[in-house]
Parts: sequence; C-alpha cells; structure tokens
Amino acid sequence: MTTNIKSRGQIWRASASNATKIREPFGDRVLLTGIYLLLGVITLTVLYPLIYIFSSSISSPDAVLAGRVWLFPVEISLRAYKSIFQSTQLMTGYYNSIVYTVVGTFINIAFTVLMAFPLSQRNMPGRSILMIMMMITVFFSGGLIPTYLLVKNLHMLDTRWALWLPGAFSVFQVIIARTFFQSSIPTELQEASQIDGCRDIRYLWSIVLPLSKPILAVMTLMYAVGHWNAYFDALIYLRSENLFPLQYVLRNMLILNAADPEMLANTAQSLRNKGFEEVLKYALIVVACVPVLIMYPFVQKHFVKGVMIGSLKG
Repeated sequence: MTTNIKSRGQIWRASASNATKIREPFGDRVLLTGIYLLLGVITLTVLYPLIYIFSSSISSPDAVLAGRVWLFPVEISLRAYKSIFQSTQLMTGYYNSIVYTVVGTFINIAFTVLMAFPLSQRNMPGRSILMIMMMITVFFSGGLIPTYLLVKNLHMLDTRWALWLPGAFSVFQVIIARTFFQSSIPTELQEASQIDGCRDIRYLWSIVLPLSKPILAVMTLMYAVGHWNAYFDALIYLRSENLFPLQYVLRNMLILNAADPEMLANTAQSLRNKGFEEVLKYALIVVACVPVLIMYPFVQKHFVKGVMIGSLKG
C-alpha cells in the first residue's frame, strides 16, 4: 500500500514537472513581447510629461530655463508652491472648484438616477417617446445664445447655480445607468419588495443603489472630472472674481499671463527675470491635477467594473 502511494506521488510530481516545462509557441511569445513593448512605450509617453512637469515645478528657475531638467529635479526649490499657497485668488478658486465639483456631482448623480430608474421600468408609459426626445438633444442643442438668455431670464447669471443646473444630467450617462438597471438588477427583487409592501422610492434607495456601486462610481468620476476641468461656463456666466473656479483662474494665468501679484510680491525682480514665472506655471498645473489623481485610486476598482458593464451590456 505504501509503495503504491509513493509511486503515485512520484508519477504526480513527474507529470507536474513536465507540465511546467511546456512552453508557449514561438508566435505567442513574440506577440506577447510586442504587446508588452507597446504598452511600455504608451506608459512612458503618458508618464513622461507628468514627471517632467512635476520635476520642473520643484527645480530652480535657472535649471528650467537652461534645459537641464529632463527627468529628475535639478536644484530642488519649493518657492513656487509657497507662492501659490500665499495667493488669495488661487486659494479662492481652489475652494470654488471644490464646491462646484462636490455639489455639482451630487446634483448630477441625483438627476441621472431619478431619470434612469423610471426609464428602466418596462411598464412605464411613454418611455420610448421620452427616450427619443432625450436622444434628440444629443445631436441638436439650443445653442449658446439661447442658453445664455435662458440662464439670464432665470436670474442665475453670476451665481453658482449657472454652473450646476444647465448641465444637471447627461443623456449619455442616463442611458448607461438605465442599461445597468435593466441588465444587472433582477426584476424578481422588485416583485418581492412589492409583495412586502415596499414602495418604489424605498426600493430604489435600499436595494437598487447599494447594488449599483460600480455604475455610480463611473458616473461620479466622470461628472467630478468634468466639473473640476470646466472653465467655459464660468467664462460665460460669471463676473464676480470670488466665484471664479480654479480652472478659470489658471486660464488667466497660463494663457493670458495674468499672474496674481500676491504670488510675485515676495519674489525679487532678478528671480522673476530668471524664469520664476515659468516654474510657477508648472507648479500651478501640478496643484490643479492633484485632486483628480488622489480621487481616482479610491474608485478605480468600481470604475473598471462599471465601464465593462456599460460597454458589454449596452
């Protein structure tokens, strides 16, 4: 008996070792090598500008102007970041962008879910007509001037609501959310909840939303990034400087070269002439990108799952 067990063990180890010796075909190895090289090149292409901008933002102005910054920082200096955080205009823009992003994303998610959930109910009367009317807005819009006149007549000019309500939801996001509700939430759950006396709003809040974390993460990230990067609506509808978002302030500084005097007040004239304003621009870009880079890792797992659901089951 013992001999049989040992022989079986030896046979298993021999077969396992032979399995590990099986090599992939030469064509597959060449293909995988090519794919890895291509992905490596794409990764370097994406990462290099980010690394260069960050390295330039913490390097000395002389090194940046001389072109000595290629990948790593040269003569590290945090003077640009110190000047940024001393700027009242920039900090106000930072605060406004956070408010616009948080409140605007909440409004977007609320409107999108409240629009998508009824459209996912197959017994909803007039659902097809409503979807056609919504799809028309994807291809045709009222235009900038009519939209401006509408915002003006609603007395929302130079208010935060002008950046929130006109784009309260995206038709594309509504379609994605509706598709998710139809394909991923079993109808049996709704039938069981109705038998237990659960109303639709309770069913949406207690059952549908907890099961919809992937698609909510996708919509949250897309809406939040859109609000954080938006500046055109502020350019059209806002006039008060205390309402300008960060991207609008950065536009004035980076494109129009309208630097905040407070950021240069404590900087010697000789240092300005040596390219301090150029380093300042790099630091501004880094400061503007940090919130999005911090937010993405927290929703990355749900984001990937939600994107695949929307693409495969749409």
